[in-house]
Amino acid sequence: MIEKLIQLLSKNEHVTDYRINTTKTESYETFFVHKSLETVRSTHTTDTSVTVYADHDGKKGNADFSVYASDTDEIIRQKIETAAQAALVIHNENYQLPERETLSAEIPSNMAGVPLKKLAAQTADAVFAADRYADGSINALEIFINHLTLSVYNSRGLHKSESKYSAMIEAIPTWNADGQSVELYEAYHFSDLEPEKITAEIDRRMQEVRDRQLAVKPESSLTCPVVLRSHELSGLFYDLTSNLNYAAVYAHSNAYQLGDQIQATGDGDPLTITMRRSLPGSSRSALFDTDGVTLQDTLIIRNGQAVANFGASRFAQYLSQPVTGDLGCMEIQPGTLTDEELHKAPYFECVSMSALQVDVYNDYIGGEVRLAYYYDGQKVIPLTDVSISGKLSEALKSMRLSNLATVRDSYEGPDRALFRNISIL
Repeated sequence: MIEKLIQLLSKNEHVTDYRINTTKTESYETFFVHKSLETVRSTHTTDTSVTVYADHDGKKGNADFSVYASDTDEIIRQKIETAAQAALVIHNENYQLPERETLSAEIPSNMAGVPLKKLAAQTADAVFAADRYADGSINALEIFINHLTLSVYNSRGLHKSESKYSAMIEAIPTWNADGQSVELYEAYHFSDLEPEKITAEIDRRMQEVRDRQLAVKPESSLTCPVVLRSHELSGLFYDLTSNLNYAAVYAHSNAYQLGDQIQATGDGDPLTITMRRSLPGSSRSALFDTDGVTLQDTLIIRNGQAVANFGASRFAQYLSQPVTGDLGCMEIQPGTLTDEELHKAPYFECVSMSALQVDVYNDYIGGEVRLAYYYDGQKVIPLTDVSISGKLSEALKSMRLSNLATVRDSYEGPDRALFRNISIL
């Protein structure tokens, strides 16, 4: 297929350059209702997308199309011509494609070489090891195990491929007591199979769905620090870092400029963020981006200050900045907050939120909390039907980061953080 595509693309007079991306996926999927295996699906698929470039009038246009195994030569010729004509009416500033690079690599994983069926079975065993409560159960479970091979070819002699493993668990922990049923949704991604870690994660969610059933609305207003966990922290920090992406800077949609103090000096832990191409156990790890650009780890925030931008090669060239590639992983330096210090005073820990809302332009952070743990200085009380709200700048200034790090998909950083300037409503 690739050879045929290259031949047909080379014959079109309007196509200046091209890029071909393929994703080969070998997958094994299992679907459970309670502990009963209901469906198994095994697939081998190849997805192919083509980008054509047309240089014209000192500009560069581009357009995309997909190719299917059933496409005849004539259909592909028509798709190429349609895309080329579309590219001719797009007037992007010119930029260079990466060229004359080759790579064939595998991202390390302890799942490599193990049959996908066996990996799925081991994952299911790890999940159901946490299904140990009389009133609780895993109501539904879906497991997706994927072996991926991603390749990129272009007209400038670039040919790169990488293989990696990616897995996801979707589970519905459920609690039934006193005539009531409560559910939580859990999505867990990984690229290294660690059964004990999976069991611990699902067991934690089982306890949380139990506490969601027991949770009550506070009888009076609470005034204490707010604690966010890694799931919400990853969203918060991605909102900050997205404003340092080359594409945002070029479009003038960024809230921060280089040199800006994103986190004002205060009594919190300084924020230091590095965008990385890979993290141990992360399904988002990659060696190159869709353009085929080799990814370069880049420190973008140091001690609360924006020190660098990052992003796709096209926008890096427009801004005359270093080419980092479109990095997908993020590492946050842990802080100084210990569990011992945390438990010295009351705090309100958000466990499950509808979604953390962050607005860097209007200096806002907040959201609806479906389950929280309120530590009153002696005991933990499950609470629900609460919201949090505050000024983002004030929250960051007082932020204390845990000294314990965790990996959650594309995030590696503190497992929690404490904020003194967020109100509990």
